[in-house]
Amino acid sequence: MNLTDRFLHYVSFDTQSDELTNMTPSTPGQMIFARELEKELKAIGMTEVSLDENGYLMATLPSNTDKEVPVIGFIAHLDTSPDMSGRHVTPRILKNYDGKDITLCKEENIVLRTEDFPEVLHYIGQDLIVTNGKTLLGADDKAGIAEIISAMEYLIQHPEIKHGKIRVAFTPDEEIGQGAHKFDVKKFGAQWAYTLDGGEIGELEYENFNAAVASITFKGRNVHPGYAKHKMINSIRVATQYAIMLPRWETPEHTEGYEGFYHLISFEGTVEKTVLTYIIRDHDRDRFERRKKEFEHLTRKINKEFPDCASLEIKDQYYNMREKVEPVMYIVDLAFKAMEDVGVTPIVKPVRGGTDGAQLSFKGLPCPNIFAGGLNFHGRYEFVPIQSMEKAKEVVVQIAKLTAEK
Repeated sequence: MNLTDRFLHYVSFDTQSDELTNMTPSTPGQMIFARELEKELKAIGMTEVSLDENGYLMATLPSNTDKEVPVIGFIAHLDTSPDMSGRHVTPRILKNYDGKDITLCKEENIVLRTEDFPEVLHYIGQDLIVTNGKTLLGADDKAGIAEIISAMEYLIQHPEIKHGKIRVAFTPDEEIGQGAHKFDVKKFGAQWAYTLDGGEIGELEYENFNAAVASITFKGRNVHPGYAKHKMINSIRVATQYAIMLPRWETPEHTEGYEGFYHLISFEGTVEKTVLTYIIRDHDRDRFERRKKEFEHLTRKINKEFPDCASLEIKDQYYNMREKVEPVMYIVDLAFKAMEDVGVTPIVKPVRGGTDGAQLSFKGLPCPNIFAGGLNFHGRYEFVPIQSMEKAKEVVVQIAKLTAEK
């Protein structure tokens, strides 16, 4: 099975994760997909193939050299985003893209317009895999899985390419921030690893956001509105007052690069009770801590005007992997050179999000992130150039080769 066919097969599996189930994996489709991959890994000749009850799939490509070579790993995730359906994905290959708007669904007039998504113009003349406009595609991260397995198969078929022991792993529930929670780093046994979970071709990332979630609950007091003067406390209005006290321009739609933000992701309320849920993001640890302090400050301020009205809960989610990767920067340099060797221009930039690699780095497995090739993740406008997937596969093979040479 070639890389493209492998990817098209993988996206037929519905693996949307769900943060409300409190299970691992959070949805049964992920385990179904993992079992399919387990069979495939054995079929292509991988050894030590294991799938645990939580949906963590691991396998080994044994060393084929007498040299002492560090054990390295490659990791991708099984699930797709809860943001949009991944059921009945119907991909289409658009060969030799001509630079025009792409009609995804003619009946519903769903069009990937170059004006809205100018990045597609970087791929004129290439072959794009797009959606039918009704689901996401699943390149995040089934492209990564397809690339890793295809690279392992290539190395097995080309024993003249010398490499050390290589471990691969496919994890559940990355999209809901739980992909590394039950990952057994000791069992995996690699000195370092790479996630293939990045976007456009060339991306190489070893910095990500520090991340937290904040939940603020507002207690109100409901009284008949005709007789409410000096009695009613409308929790919706208090919550709105709280929300507008946060800096207006420090939101996702106004930030880029290393700029952090506050992002209101949920607002549920009645007069009696309202709950605001925010995610807090910043690459700089000190600014991250100050952002959390700002929520504490605003909560005290609201409670001074409306005594005991607001209660705050903040939970850290993950931290910037940079502090764990910088002491072993040669693993980033290795990936950088591998990209150059296969004709890819590296784009080193911070992740404006998180990957399994962030949590794994803090569990003792330094884990930079490499491009998988897809763009416009988590929605109907997602697409992936076939040529980018092929290059990602080549990068994996070259990393394995360079590790053995050095």
